[in-house]
Amino acid sequence: MHLIDWIILTGSLLFIVVYGTWKTWGQQNAGDYLKGNATSWFAIGLSVMATQASAITFLSTPGQAFHDGMGFVQFYFGLPIAMVIICLVFIPLYKKLNVYTAYQYLESRFDLKTRTLTAILFLIQRGLSAGITIFAPAIILSSILGWHLLWLNIIIGVLVIIYTVSGGTKAVNVTQKQQMAIMMGGMGLAFVILLYALPEDVTFSNALSIAGASGKLDIVDFSFDFENRYTFWSGIIGGSFLALSYFGTDQSQVQRYLSGKSTKESQLGMIMNGFLKVPMQFFILLVGIMVFVFYQFNHSPLNFNPVATKTVENSEYRDKYKDVEYKLNQNFNSKQNLVQKYIASDEAEKPIIQQQIIASDQYEKELRTEGREIIKKADASEETNDKDYVFIHFILNHLPKGAIGLLLAMTLSAAMSSTASELNALSTTTTIDLYQRNIPGKSNEHYLKMSKWFTLLWGVLAILFACVANLFDNLIQLVNIIGSIFYGNVLGVFLLAFFFRFVQARAVFAAAILTQIIVLFGWWNDWMPYLWLNLFGCALVIMIACLLQTFQRTKSPDKAKVL
Repeated sequence: MHLIDWIILTGSLLFIVVYGTWKTWGQQNAGDYLKGNATSWFAIGLSVMATQASAITFLSTPGQAFHDGMGFVQFYFGLPIAMVIICLVFIPLYKKLNVYTAYQYLESRFDLKTRTLTAILFLIQRGLSAGITIFAPAIILSSILGWHLLWLNIIIGVLVIIYTVSGGTKAVNVTQKQQMAIMMGGMGLAFVILLYALPEDVTFSNALSIAGASGKLDIVDFSFDFENRYTFWSGIIGGSFLALSYFGTDQSQVQRYLSGKSTKESQLGMIMNGFLKVPMQFFILLVGIMVFVFYQFNHSPLNFNPVATKTVENSEYRDKYKDVEYKLNQNFNSKQNLVQKYIASDEAEKPIIQQQIIASDQYEKELRTEGREIIKKADASEETNDKDYVFIHFILNHLPKGAIGLLLAMTLSAAMSSTASELNALSTTTTIDLYQRNIPGKSNEHYLKMSKWFTLLWGVLAILFACVANLFDNLIQLVNIIGSIFYGNVLGVFLLAFFFRFVQARAVFAAAILTQIIVLFGWWNDWMPYLWLNLFGCALVIMIACLLQTFQRTKSPDKAKVL
């Protein structure tokens, strides 16, 4: 990296930390610290988007598009539906009750143990996710600087802890405007540079045609194939339930719109998110598609993970790996000719050439798989999945001076934004739902102090988890998998509270425990794609609770209580 990149990177990060600390220094009220009242709808919309758009979004999504195409956007198809339901049902109720957390409502509707259970489920899944949002950018800097992941996890975590502990919800809200500007500015810059980096005779239309010939623009899949994770139906149904769970019951998002000046401001902020989120994800995936097209005209490594490549090159399998690299380069040259022919051909010839391109793509996938197997032989503990390294490889090797620093600042800003929201929500839930509820009667200053200590505690725990995290298929999928394991169950409990007035506390609590056990067992045994776990968990807890309540009322009709 050049000096100008370091100046842009460090300047951006220090500005966020200093600005967030300065704007919120000296808060004396626990309510403002935890709730951050009087936020405008525009700030809410940006805060909600910035909370969800972690470094994982900007790091993993382009790599997802590079390998698998635009189909991942279907994951977000259900989000606008969820926003409408949240605006009509969740926000008015939360605002009317003037709650600090979503789980407070469950005690008034059911009992303390149901509130505590759902709060603990949130703390588990969001605590794990907070560690991943620190781990993701640590991978980037580790590949750039060669520093140990342990120290990078600590550095990134500490930067977030500084202003989050200082300012709470308000600090998160005031910094996320700047962070969103850096994020979208960085992605826009990458897109423009990609367009100009293509050969002069390759237009944007040609680039899309090339991607389409390789099947990368197959956006919508209407099949009911459970082997395919991302289809129209899994996005509309499973994605709706995941978004409804995340935005309606996850405190890291609920806390963003609870800070609104009014119910209307909160609703407008969520509608803004519903309108802009899918286009934003579409654009990020499109950047990944452009990276794919770029590498149709420029050599790409056999494996994008530089650490894995270095490992195999220093092993006895070096020559074998080099042989596969040679085959990949030969295939690249052959495919490049096919791509040029495809652009210049007429409509009658295109289908024939497209089949040849698809065959070349398949051969390339086989070579990359063979390369990963050789790396595993060289070191069984080495991470061979390289989806999360695709975009950063392009940034470091093909962007001009200054742009590298901005793109890295973008990714780290996203990490800090999401992590700050998560730590803030974890602290609020711990303070309100566990500590204050069980240790009432203390002063405002006492709860403010404990909130800051809990923020620090969760920050340390997130750093510890980041230090032991491993890549799954890729980071963005790992976060969604963790959410899907818990979200459906929690959403089902809230839907029982809203719409099934005859169901009471004992039945709900037992159903939630049983459902979580069944969902964990099903996920472990790979019963279904993870997106469907949201619908499964939600439907299961509702069904079990209704059956238990019906059995209880049949057994003791005179003791049944209806709210």
